[in-house]
Amino acid sequence: MENGLMESKKAQDWLNLVLAVALFVSPWVLGFASETIPAWNAWIVGILLAALAVAALSAFAEWEEWSSLVLGVWLIVSPWLLQFAANVNAMWTHVVLGALVAAVSAWALWDNRQNPHAHA
Repeated sequence: MENGLMESKKAQDWLNLVLAVALFVSPWVLGFASETIPAWNAWIVGILLAALAVAALSAFAEWEEWSSLVLGVWLIVSPWLLQFAANVNAMWTHVVLGALVAAVSAWALWDNRQNPHAHA
């Protein structure tokens, strides 16, 4: 059973890595690369999320999941805080990917609380 728990944690980290890559390429794929603020937000947060996911894949630390959760929440609110909510492609990309990142990170944190010895 413990091996299954470790695989679950790795799956969460891989999911966050995939979401980070999707966020990073989204300005080009969804056509908002010429919009400075949402594009740079996607690129910077994508790089940060990828770095956290790679770090978590090598050695789990709860702070990495909390950091990813915070970045996910940032992605959800950033269209309004950075005033690019009028760009529908950029806004929905940030909100949807942010919600997914936050959900995966919350799942990892919950999983860690339920099975604290699965990291050893």
